[in-house]
Amino acid sequence: CNGCCLAADKSGLGNICPFCRTPLAKNDNEVIGMVQKRVDARDPEAISHLGDIYNHGEYGLEKNVSRAFELWSEAAELGSTRALARMADSCYSGKEVKQDKAKALRHWELAAMQGDARSRHSLGFVEYDNGDHDRAVRHFFISAGMGYNESHKAIKHIFEIGHVTKQQYTE
Repeated sequence: CNGCCLAADKSGLGNICPFCRTPLAKNDNEVIGMVQKRVDARDPEAISHLGDIYNHGEYGLEKNVSRAFELWSEAAELGSTRALARMADSCYSGKEVKQDKAKALRHWELAAMQGDARSRHSLGFVEYDNGDHDRAVRHFFISAGMGYNESHKAIKHIFEIGHVTKQQYTE
């Protein structure tokens, strides 16, 4: 999201990065240069972000899903739960790569065990679709406890259709 940039703008920083205080990039080449600088420093989130850029073919780079997976794998090895979640999403949907739900579950599980609320939420949906409502609800409660709003919505919906008790819902 661009919330940090919006907050920086409101506080008078203007076109300055709220984190490193450098001027924001003016063109695609500058964006790629700034990201590459962080990639060269082995920043796992920058590596994951570069994977996203390749996955979507943004900032003048040609779409390259295999390169995106290489970068996400590297970022995941360095501790990026976001990269694990991206790989899981792609494997589960089968849109960018051959569908492999087992691999997707492994990536989501790893990310969830490292504290990624969205991955925990995704595991809840998989469990729900597989008919294990109790396990799904546990995933949703954990994710909701981490502040993931979509899990709050899921719990409310599941309560409304009767798969969550009133006692569980009010906890």
